[in-house]
Amino acid sequence: MSESPTAGSSSRHHLGGSRSLGFAVLSVSDTHSEEDDPSGHLLRELIASAGHKLVRYQLVANSVADVRDALDPLIDDRAVEVVVTVGGTGVSSRDLTVNALEAMGGKVLPGFGEIYRAASFAEVGPLALLSRAALFLVRLKPVFALPGSERAVRTATERLILPSVQHLVEELER
Repeated sequence: MSESPTAGSSSRHHLGGSRSLGFAVLSVSDTHSEEDDPSGHLLRELIASAGHKLVRYQLVANSVADVRDALDPLIDDRAVEVVVTVGGTGVSSRDLTVNALEAMGGKVLPGFGEIYRAASFAEVGPLALLSRAALFLVRLKPVFALPGSERAVRTATERLILPSVQHLVEELER
């Protein structure tokens, strides 16, 4: 019987790593400003405290066109190795981040959303089902779509993104 790897174990496929990655953060909100973006601020802190670089940060309105127009240059920027969006992943008619990523032809990696919702269920119960948090590959660049709450950003970033993103980027570079 083999033991399944966790963030704290070692395996043939390592998690974590020591390479500093270039991140872009795109906050999607109709109600926040760049000065008043607690979840975006928290994400930027978590990225920096893990030793990664924040290459770009932007806040855009919650529309498919605005999200797509902001994502295009981030995905094409060679200094940006990982994009994380915050907000627009719920079920309301104004939650359009996932729609924008689908419209860009993003390839969804379902495991991220499934594991995020399981972790979120342990924290908030059945309301976790209302999240469309996801991981897309858009032109071979990972784009994580996170809910807009600080709790969601902390859970996804600390428990899923930071422990696995180094390996993900390395696999995409092969």
